[in-house]
Amino acid sequence: MQSDAGGLTEMLEIASEDEQEMLAEEQASLQTRVDDLYRETLFTMKHADTAAIVRVKGGAGGTEAQDWAGMLARMYMRWAERRGDKVDILDEQPGDQAGYQSIEFIIRGEKAFGMMAPEHGVHRLVRVSPFDANNRRQTSFASVDVVPEVPEEEIDIHIPDSDLRRDVFRSQGAGGQGVNTTDSAVRLTHLPTGIAVASQQTRSQIKNHEIALQILKQRLYDIEMRKREEEEAKARGEQKKIEWGSQIRSYVLDKQYIKDHRTGVMKHNPADVLDGDLDDLMWAGLEWLAGKRAADDAGDDE
Repeated sequence: MQSDAGGLTEMLEIASEDEQEMLAEEQASLQTRVDDLYRETLFTMKHADTAAIVRVKGGAGGTEAQDWAGMLARMYMRWAERRGDKVDILDEQPGDQAGYQSIEFIIRGEKAFGMMAPEHGVHRLVRVSPFDANNRRQTSFASVDVVPEVPEEEIDIHIPDSDLRRDVFRSQGAGGQGVNTTDSAVRLTHLPTGIAVASQQTRSQIKNHEIALQILKQRLYDIEMRKREEEEAKARGEQKKIEWGSQIRSYVLDKQYIKDHRTGVMKHNPADVLDGDLDDLMWAGLEWLAGKRAADDAGDDE
């Protein structure tokens, strides 16, 4: 394909005006194919083709942090909508005045987990708070947890009933009448780890139990995979930061910029980004992840 591009460049130099226009279009098409092939190489994580299970949780800070969690959740849902992906909300715990204490949803679409993988981590918001009567500048944090929807046959995890606490409750979302008036939502707490997952997606308590149990298994599987990666890093002598606790991106709204601390990419259109225009940040994040994984693999070979 590289030789094709070189040949087109030489032909452009000697072609007539009409031929140049046609060749320029062909060159642009070829460049698009090259870009697409390159981007395919960035999906180095396992299960890149699966759906993404996303949980957004506000940090300390009450209403301000809960509103920030709501803004992030909307950003990812708008991004999915732009792509034509399907979003199903599994559980939502509304904030006291705005946003969410936490919200969990599944994005189903082409390489949904692959694209969302770089978003895993802590996101920082700096703005003049609309909830502060004195118009003071506030800093808020929210965590974004992204795991793949791993095929059930790959997850060899058995959870004894004695390890589970099961609670039923009334849906807090804006679902249909049957959802809101019956105790159909289910929350499962894994007692050994303290991990809690819930589903209020359907009107069936039995179905919600099945969904919650499957999501719990996905989270336990993901924890085990991350633990193995950390142990491998320690064996190589690396002091590896835990991604969940590291700040990956800052959204500084009063100064009109967003900066990704891993890639160095800055965007000066925060309103567009918060409305789902995330692709540039995601592709840069995928390049960073691919480079990081290549470095890890090189360390294994030494």
